[in-house]
Amino acid sequence: MGKRSVSSFLILVVLCSALVAIVGGAYEDEGRRWETGGGAGAGGGEEGGAGMRQGQDQFLLQDSEYVVKTDAGDVRVVRGVGGRFIKSPLHIGFITMEPKSLFIPQYLDSSLVLFVRRGKAKIGHIYKDKLVEKKLETGDIYRIGAGFPFYINNTAEGQRLHIICSIDTSDSLGLQPFQSFYIGGGKYPVSVLSGFDRFTLSMALNVSIVEVEELLSRQMGGPIVFHNVSYSPRTKFLDLENYQKLAEMKRIVHIGKDSEEEEKKQPRWTLRKFLMTYIFGSENEEREDKRGSSDEPDPFNIYDRNPDFKNDYGWSIALDKSDYSPLDDSDLGIFLVNLSAGSMLAPHYNPTATEYGIVLKGTGTIQVVSPDGSLAMNAEVKEGDVFFIPRFFPFCQIASRTGPFEFFGFSSSARNNRPQFLAGDNSILKKLRGPELAKAFGLSEERLDEIVDARSGSTIFPPAIAAQPEAAKIIRTFGNDKITDFN
Repeated sequence: MGKRSVSSFLILVVLCSALVAIVGGAYEDEGRRWETGGGAGAGGGEEGGAGMRQGQDQFLLQDSEYVVKTDAGDVRVVRGVGGRFIKSPLHIGFITMEPKSLFIPQYLDSSLVLFVRRGKAKIGHIYKDKLVEKKLETGDIYRIGAGFPFYINNTAEGQRLHIICSIDTSDSLGLQPFQSFYIGGGKYPVSVLSGFDRFTLSMALNVSIVEVEELLSRQMGGPIVFHNVSYSPRTKFLDLENYQKLAEMKRIVHIGKDSEEEEKKQPRWTLRKFLMTYIFGSENEEREDKRGSSDEPDPFNIYDRNPDFKNDYGWSIALDKSDYSPLDDSDLGIFLVNLSAGSMLAPHYNPTATEYGIVLKGTGTIQVVSPDGSLAMNAEVKEGDVFFIPRFFPFCQIASRTGPFEFFGFSSSARNNRPQFLAGDNSILKKLRGPELAKAFGLSEERLDEIVDARSGSTIFPPAIAAQPEAAKIIRTFGNDKITDFN
């Protein structure tokens, strides 16, 4: 009996040792991939970052792919990075719409946080079982949850609409960067209704099979269409009352049922009437102004917010869930930084989140440091370029001397991220200084104080008086390539 117990114990020890070796090897392998430029997800695949590069520009996301492209607009996506320990990467989307165009009603398997880079739009979506329409303008931020139908309407006569959005893949099916389920559609795109047989739809909608065929065969313009054609069904849709638009989207995705009180307040509206109006152009009933419930979140304009930090060399804004509560649903933060020519956002790291940035204006340099203290990236970026900074990795941004440098982005946490600065009055060097830190650098306390106190000010520093010599300057650029053009 004793020998059997000893044997069992030895087997258990061997199994535990093997398990520790496997797990340790996995972490070691992951760390080695960062250090050698492979990064998380460098190999591609569903969890990988298709646009991530190796070497000195490994944190630049250069490659984009069209997921929608029509004469009226397009949607391009830059895939975020994933890996063994990052199962839900954040993608960055760019929506461009021509004047007087419509991104047709649909719902997604991913939630979006929209930032209107340029232009004006009217966005309709279902919120708490009601159709809500909001007017957005440059600087506005707005969230659309996964699974909730929405549409985007560029109402401007002569201006393109440019929207930057985060694509949260935590609820994603994993089939594409995101999966659209089009409510309206025909031959292109195909409506989700088309998958049912015609008899089933005829019974469900209480219309004839001929009318079902009419409903599902006319649209051929794609997901983004012009709506300034008088006979366009989408024009008819935009002219409907909110409760009429809601009737179509609710019946298709089964979001809920109208309460008896709502039915009493609203004119009777059957789907047959809707079809006759939407498809065949019958007269609409007298319009009323019903804009949904009063508790839906309003857009948040980031340009109306006072900077969290500002001096003569630039300013920065950081938004979290305490500023705009819908960010908590996506667990995202937002930042906007503007640096004057030649100035620097001090070296720092984010202790709680990975950051994804998009250059809005100007050119600059981004430096990122690896955990082993080596330079992981030293890259020049310009308008339209996309970059990401892994959590914990020290980095800084420096504006070129030719003009201001502005970038916008998302962080993967809705909490106050509290960046930890490595230089300046608010740096951890000043907070930690003492005999322990002096010993770590191999300096006397007096000499350490002289070096640490040489930099006054905080967060954003003025341009250097003269360029410092470098032993080996390695800067990569995208050349003339650009992820997106905001003109």
